[in-house]
Amino acid sequence: MPADTSSTTLYRIDECPDVMADACVGDDQGNLVFLSIWARDTAVQQFLARLTLGRDEQGLDQFHVITDQGGSVPVFIGNVDRLEKRMTRAYRRTLFGSLSNVWLFDRRCVKPDKANASALALLPRGNAHRLDRMWTLVRDTCPLPLLDHWRETVLELLQTREMLARLPFALGPLEGHRLAIDVPALTLALGTLIRSDVLTAYPYPAKIWTPEAVAALPTPGSTPLRASAFHPRQPGDFHGPHVPAARPQFREKRILPHG
Repeated sequence: MPADTSSTTLYRIDECPDVMADACVGDDQGNLVFLSIWARDTAVQQFLARLTLGRDEQGLDQFHVITDQGGSVPVFIGNVDRLEKRMTRAYRRTLFGSLSNVWLFDRRCVKPDKANASALALLPRGNAHRLDRMWTLVRDTCPLPLLDHWRETVLELLQTREMLARLPFALGPLEGHRLAIDVPALTLALGTLIRSDVLTAYPYPAKIWTPEAVAALPTPGSTPLRASAFHPRQPGDFHGPHVPAARPQFREKRILPHG
C-alpha cells in the first residue's frame, strides 16, 4: 500500500485509541489475516506487546475495529506464531512525532502451506489480474500437475467445491482469498474431467493445427513432408508423437530376355 494516506479511510482500534488501521482482513472464523496500522513508535510497541501477552493481564487475544458507520468488528488473534511483521517509519517529522506503519499478516499470504495444500492471497480491490494471481496461487500450492490451458475449468471447479473462496471480512483497499485444497477430492475430479476429454494434453483444437504449425507446412518447391505427420487428432486420441509405419521393402527382380 502507498505511504500517502490522504485519501485513505482510517479505522480506530477500540482497545488502543492511539492506533489507527487503514486495512484489515479476516477469515471465516474472524481470525486476523492482515492488518495495517499507523501510530507513534511507543503506541506501536505497546500494541504489539499486548498481542504477545494473549489472555494475560493487559494482553489482547482479540481487538475491535470501529468502522466508518460506527460499528464494532471483533478480530481474533489466534496463534501469534503464525503472524509475520513488517514495519517502516513513514513520517519522521510530524506534529505527533515519528509515525510508523506496521503490517501484521498470516505467513500463508506470502508462502503457501504445501504440506496442507492451503494458502491465502491479498489483492487490491478490483484487480484486473485477479484470475492470473489466483491461478499462480493454485499452481504454487497444489501438489498435482496442472496445465495452463486448464485454468478456467480448474478455478471454476475449486470455487464450486468451496476450495477457493473470497474471505468475508475486509476493510480498506484490499480483499482476501482462501485456498484450501482437498487433494483426494480434486484428484478424483480431475481424473473424471480428463477421461471425459474436458481436460486435454493440448488446447483444443490440437496443437498441430495452430497458425504456427500451418505456417510451417511445405511450400511449392520445398521438400515435401509426409502427410501422415500432420494427421488430424480427435479428442481422446493419444497425443504422443506420430510414428509413421515402416516402409515396405521391395526386392529388385530382373527380367531376362527370352532366348
